[in-house]
Amino acid sequence: MKKKLIALTFAVVFAIMAMGSYVIISSNYINSNIEVAEALTNSQTKTVQNKLKRWGYYTGSVDGIFGAKTKAAVKSFQRKNGLVADGIVGKKTAAAMGITLTGSGKDDSSISNSDLNLLAKCVYAEARGESYEGQVAVAAVILNRVKSADFPNTIAGVIYQPWAFTAVNDGQINLSPNQTAFNAARDALNGWDPTYGCLYYYNAKTATSKWIYNKKTVVTIGNHVFAI
Repeated sequence: MKKKLIALTFAVVFAIMAMGSYVIISSNYINSNIEVAEALTNSQTKTVQNKLKRWGYYTGSVDGIFGAKTKAAVKSFQRKNGLVADGIVGKKTAAAMGITLTGSGKDDSSISNSDLNLLAKCVYAEARGESYEGQVAVAAVILNRVKSADFPNTIAGVIYQPWAFTAVNDGQINLSPNQTAFNAARDALNGWDPTYGCLYYYNAKTATSKWIYNKKTVVTIGNHVFAI
């Protein structure tokens, strides 16, 4: 009887230990899939609201208060961008918005006015008929090329590379960009890349260069196919 009692006691202890391990493992799994919220400052909240308002997710006031409307807008943005729709502006969501929560990131303030103006001109000339996301995407492709070893390492070099952009060839690059094009250029400079690193884009309805169809398609936004 005593041996049975000891065996039963050990069984209970091991069961409790196993259950504890399961809880720890489950907790770690859950935590790995949930964004950790950082307390947004009033200024950061305004930045979030401004971006969401510009992109059409938010219709409230840009007041720096993270209320129900702001949270709902964040959720809509997250769903659109394949993120967990929890309404929390954690690191992943902030990165998708082109926001650095710690304040250590690089933004368009380090870009010269001439580069910003040229980027906006190219966006306007190449994509003024596209959605806002589509315009940001064109700017992002230009910036991705600047970072790539296969292209010139300046915005001007990429845009004016021979036969790179139709807008340069037909002179539309000289049109004056509107505010939307400037906003799209800034958002791309601040890190928003709807193309996920693409180096090429084309209009499947009008493209005449057959080589472009050999590139791997990543995403289609409006009339433009973005590829790598």
